[in-house]
Amino acid sequence: MDKIKEIIIGTNNQGKYEEISNLLPNKIKKYSPKTFNILSPRETGKSFEENSFIKASYFSKKTNLICLSDDSGLEIDLLNGKPGIYSSRWAGQKNNFDLAIEKIYKEMSLIKKDWSNSNKARFICCMTLLWPNNKSYTSKGIVEGTISKKKIGKNGFGYDPIFIPEGYSKTFAEMTSNLKISIDHRSKAYFQIKQFFD
Repeated sequence: MDKIKEIIIGTNNQGKYEEISNLLPNKIKKYSPKTFNILSPRETGKSFEENSFIKASYFSKKTNLICLSDDSGLEIDLLNGKPGIYSSRWAGQKNNFDLAIEKIYKEMSLIKKDWSNSNKARFICCMTLLWPNNKSYTSKGIVEGTISKKKIGKNGFGYDPIFIPEGYSKTFAEMTSNLKISIDHRSKAYFQIKQFFD
């Protein structure tokens, strides 16, 4: 199969775009939907896999390019898996993750005053690689961890300041981007489709 030479990364989220770009080999030409002034499609799927496929298919059809998209989110056991596929919606129209994080703390406290021992969570990422002829591959990466008692760290984006991956004592937002990307859900999903790019 021909190696991929150029690709559209199917996201308008700058943080996510940069992380996916950094996973891909340098020699591949990368486009963002912003290059073509394309807004994101409505995510009407019932799972990370479905939403990831919706985005890949949409951006690929609009540009006739191969698309790599991801749908990812945070699942918290105490909240029965919420925010889950609605992780970015919790941040509202303005994508304000400070608000989303406040909401998480509030909801966790409503269920359990002291939730410090009931803070298990995971980040999930589903990636879809889709060709203009509709051939596609989907992969899934999961990183287990816990929710920290407060926001710590300035790196990363989204829920990174409150997620401590298993085996570490720092949040994703305290880590260097190189460390985070080597252990996170996105790199685990990418690793499964990496052969198309090498």
